[in-house]
Amino acid sequence: MQLAVMIAGAVAEAAGWRTVAIGRRSVWLVMPVVLSAAAIAAVLARRPVWAGDAGVPVGLVVGLGTGGALYAATRAFVWVATWWEPFRLDVVRQYGRAATIPRTQALVRSTVVMVPAEELFWRGLFQAHLAAVWSPAAAAGGTWAAYVVVNSASRSMPIVAGAIVAGGLWAGLAWWSGGMLASLASHILWTGLMLVLPPGGGRWAGGSG
Repeated sequence: MQLAVMIAGAVAEAAGWRTVAIGRRSVWLVMPVVLSAAAIAAVLARRPVWAGDAGVPVGLVVGLGTGGALYAATRAFVWVATWWEPFRLDVVRQYGRAATIPRTQALVRSTVVMVPAEELFWRGLFQAHLAAVWSPAAAAGGTWAAYVVVNSASRSMPIVAGAIVAGGLWAGLAWWSGGMLASLASHILWTGLMLVLPPGGGRWAGGSG
């Protein structure tokens, strides 16, 4: 059952990104539904391990620390990468798509719904299941690769770049801790900062309330 949920969830997320990429639906309509369904199925298939060997305090500190560091690194990378016009335009386009709702709503939908759902699926089920079959290192690598492939369906350079770098970090945190708390804290902080303080050419045009 776990393997079936893993495959179905990955295919559904890729299909969701594809739907958003071709402009048929808003990311805020498609992805919360897709990711929530994947998360519910993941929890039903396998009980998630939260803090793992690292424990709650250490997991939170490391997760929040890496989330802040990842945001700083992302700002630096985007600042350089946006000198390349196609990348800059893609950043502007992605924030333009996201800004169809007020930023406060986007922040809530991302950090309360989408990010926890994604972590429950990718780290709570996908990586945990692979770690029970393969080595923990191989499970982290396999989860990272699958995450990048799925996000490639967005056809967005910033999203794929984020999946490569951030996805590798979050898989590594789950490998290190043996749970999903550290990756969840890192993912939430990074996502929140990316919305509140957009890097590079990203601007929020939809208001803040």
